[in-house]
Amino acid sequence: MTVLVTGVTGLVGARLLPRLVQSGIDCRALVRGDRPPARDVEAATGDLLDPSSLETAVRGVSAVIHLAAVFRTTDADLIWKANLEGTRNLIDATKAFAPDARFILASTGHVYEAGSHPGREDDPVNPKQAYPASKVAAEEALRTSGLKWAVVRLPFVYGDRDGHLESLPKLVAQGAVQFHPAQRMSLIHHQDIATAMALALGGALDGQTVNIADEAPTSLYELFQIVGETMESSDAPLSNPWHLHLDASRARRLGFVPVIRTVYQAAQEGLL
Repeated sequence: MTVLVTGVTGLVGARLLPRLVQSGIDCRALVRGDRPPARDVEAATGDLLDPSSLETAVRGVSAVIHLAAVFRTTDADLIWKANLEGTRNLIDATKAFAPDARFILASTGHVYEAGSHPGREDDPVNPKQAYPASKVAAEEALRTSGLKWAVVRLPFVYGDRDGHLESLPKLVAQGAVQFHPAQRMSLIHHQDIATAMALALGGALDGQTVNIADEAPTSLYELFQIVGETMESSDAPLSNPWHLHLDASRARRLGFVPVIRTVYQAAQEGLL
């Protein structure tokens, strides 16, 4: 099996790629230069916004794991161009040069807004912000492509000393929304992104949109404490208790079992 992985220098890709290699998968990485991003990885030079450059990347692959995305920027046009146009270009190249390949798209739990329950895959989604809206559009492009597909929606990602959890207090402070300390959010460790991708590569998630998350959505107040910070407490009512909380029961039914069950386990085992 040869798997093309995009976004290999990003938060998720840089930690998923070595795990795929360690599991015995032949990996090809889409890169802008010609330098392999890791040992035992084939580099395929190309650009998602240059369709003519993608043939070499996709030809002969058994699967595509599409992680590349633009997220934390105020440039909405760039977000849409990278996340939708880039995905469409990769889908078209896969259809043309690897039509039997399985296409796995990493998406986001930010597609869910206010609701009366944790975000579920069959909930209507119509996010207003550019990043989740562009991912919803990319998901739909994949579902209607005619390829074998799976969409994996990720919550807050952490672990492997990536610094993401440690940056949470700063992200909350800089946000336009005032967060309640009791707000719980779903999380996933990098190890279990690999767990989910292994399932997807084996076909268990074919034709499915799937939330993945660990077993314990955790409050912002607790997460601040875990990284050695303090968040001001409050007994005010929590107006949107299910925001950032994903229902991962579909993933469980399809065979997903997280290895890192809680952020507390990760902390105890030195895996943050």
